[in-house]
Amino acid sequence: MASAKGKPPTFPRSTDTKQQAEYLSQTRREHAQEIAEDYAEAIADLITETGEARVVDLAQRLGVTHVTVSRTIDRLQKNGLVTSQPYRAIFLTERGRELAVACKSRHETIVAFLLSLGVSQRVAEMDAEGIEHHVSPETLLAFKKALRTDGR
Repeated sequence: MASAKGKPPTFPRSTDTKQQAEYLSQTRREHAQEIAEDYAEAIADLITETGEARVVDLAQRLGVTHVTVSRTIDRLQKNGLVTSQPYRAIFLTERGRELAVACKSRHETIVAFLLSLGVSQRVAEMDAEGIEHHVSPETLLAFKKALRTDGR
């Protein structure tokens, strides 16, 4: 993408190539973790709702192609989060289940907090999808404390 003067954009944070590569590498790692979290949560939801998670159902739920799901499932399998065989259902490993439970809890806390501020259900759900991946443990704890009604 070019700037208004036709020059390519620059990274304002640093002109140091090594530092720039470090920033971009960190962003890619965080993005991969977000994807793993979304898939783990979606797989857990599908298993709860229908008894199984299939590639076609994940593709529909996540709004991606079945090829994208297949490639991502391969990566998640290599990372020990899921088990799968060709043309079979996808299952979470113990580690994958733990990730799904943590993600769902974080998501529900954020939605509840946003609703407590008067945000509509639809917007709270949409915003939580982005916030849940970036909220710090400290901020999440503050959300939980703010939601408590028993004075703790």
